[in-house]
Amino acid sequence: MRFLIIFLFLSALVHAQTPYVLVLGVTQDGGYPQAGCNTPNCLDAWEGRRPPLYVTSLAIVDPLTKQRWLIDATPDFKYQLQLLKTNTQNPSNDLAGIFLTHAHIGHYTGLMHLGREALGAKNVKVYAMPLMQRFLENNGPWSQLVSLKNIDIQPLTDSTWIVLNERISIQPFTVPHRAEYSETVGFRIRTNNKTFVYIPDIDKWSLWKKDLNDVVRAADYAFIDATFFADGEIPRPMSEVPHPFVSETMKLLEKLPKTEKQKVYFTHFNHTNPLLRPETKEFIQTAKEGYKVAVQGQMIEL
Repeated sequence: MRFLIIFLFLSALVHAQTPYVLVLGVTQDGGYPQAGCNTPNCLDAWEGRRPPLYVTSLAIVDPLTKQRWLIDATPDFKYQLQLLKTNTQNPSNDLAGIFLTHAHIGHYTGLMHLGREALGAKNVKVYAMPLMQRFLENNGPWSQLVSLKNIDIQPLTDSTWIVLNERISIQPFTVPHRAEYSETVGFRIRTNNKTFVYIPDIDKWSLWKKDLNDVVRAADYAFIDATFFADGEIPRPMSEVPHPFVSETMKLLEKLPKTEKQKVYFTHFNHTNPLLRPETKEFIQTAKEGYKVAVQGQMIEL
């Protein structure tokens, strides 16, 4: 019995020190509820019947070293920083770095909170691809963050691994997406035990040189773009925002066994997406097929 107690204690200790990903937000760039939205779905949030949800972002946490990294700095940065501080029981505002996916409004504009008007941060490492770096350095107000040394831009190279510490590495990889201001990347996070793939924004899967089936098979977790569930979801041409529909993604992955489908977590939901509401037939069918829906505040052990 004594040996069992010791074993359980040591197992719990190891469990508590395992690196993990914390889901800081799950919605598309406009958040939930979205500005100007008066549909019943948004009114539930405006009137307090459902909680508001933050824009899609992740934190990578190493409890052993107490290091914390963000993927993307969203318009909800201040709330997400507080969520991270509460989750890690660490009141410090220090971040080991921020990795940016691209230059659409939901993914970098939270950097403003690092400026002199708010945190007045010092040399926060911001990891960016070449066009993203150029965009920040040559356009105000972001260039002021650079000149005042609120941020320290670290260059990223496509498909090149970066060692964060002895236990965690991260790799950016380019994906097709509207490139008005920068390239777009997903990220692959790797520990000694797990591989986590993150693709919050992409155009249609057919435009990517990779096979999503292979990407899922090679990972332990795959958090992927689920902006819209199906065509006709918004009252304007959806070709303007050509994300893969969840219905298309499930069709593409339909031949995977359920054990592989269970690796897939949908995220980056538009305010119109029925996956935001667990009672909808679309949510129920998605879960029945084995897929998962990302939840704000969720922890994924690595």
